[in-house]
Amino acid sequence: MKVNCKAEILKIEKLKEDLYKFSIKADKIVSSAKPGQFIEIRVVDGIEPLLRRPISIYNLDKENGILEFIFQVKGKGTNLLSKRKVGEELDIIGPIGYGTFGVKEYKKVAIIGGGIGMFPLYELAKQLKQQTSTNVHIYMGFRNKELITLEEEFKSVSDELTITTDDGSYGVQGFAINELKKDCEKEIPDKIFACGPLPMLKAVQAFAKENNIPCEISLEEKMACGLGVCLGCAVKTAASPADAPVYWHVCKAGPVFNANDVEI
Repeated sequence: MKVNCKAEILKIEKLKEDLYKFSIKADKIVSSAKPGQFIEIRVVDGIEPLLRRPISIYNLDKENGILEFIFQVKGKGTNLLSKRKVGEELDIIGPIGYGTFGVKEYKKVAIIGGGIGMFPLYELAKQLKQQTSTNVHIYMGFRNKELITLEEEFKSVSDELTITTDDGSYGVQGFAINELKKDCEKEIPDKIFACGPLPMLKAVQAFAKENNIPCEISLEEKMACGLGVCLGCAVKTAASPADAPVYWHVCKAGPVFNANDVEI
């Protein structure tokens, strides 16, 4: 159940030139949060900008009530957020999202992400390793070496880690989906989990469907309200007829969906 609370900023790390990780004290949210959910943050105490910013949960420290999130500065709101200081309080709502990643016992899973889409997948991998005996293979895709982030952290929650770069400056040259396809020729995972750029998600969705592999994808749509009111994050359902399309709101029904249930 989501709550509105004031969360103290405990730590701020600048991971890259425009990439920040915040650690905040948010016991009420952390206690019920699940992998794949997100929070809505009021970036300033005033009314400008009016709308909150939706940011995925990266890590949950349930023992100490600490939540970590990572964001990239892309506009006015996230730029203002990056200026906040340790000791200040953030007005946040969370956890938000009915659709979450399914954490249960598997023989083997593939977790694939691209760029900043990697971050919502960390808590999933961590819980799979802590709570089950699942073999976790993580595929991380980046444009180049300079953009690779948190390699050691993801390595610590995986049995195998594959990193690809578009230009071949680090790891395997090419796209992460290509390495997943190669590995699936040897062994099919019980499930695929994915989050990242839309072209990557479409490729993962198509591959999973063609090979009858259960797959969950986390969609990153523009969410103005996070409450399903503004209709800005609508996604078409796969089962809806062409002449009468049915839409779900990513902020409420998602952000995680069965890949066969949505058209992206």
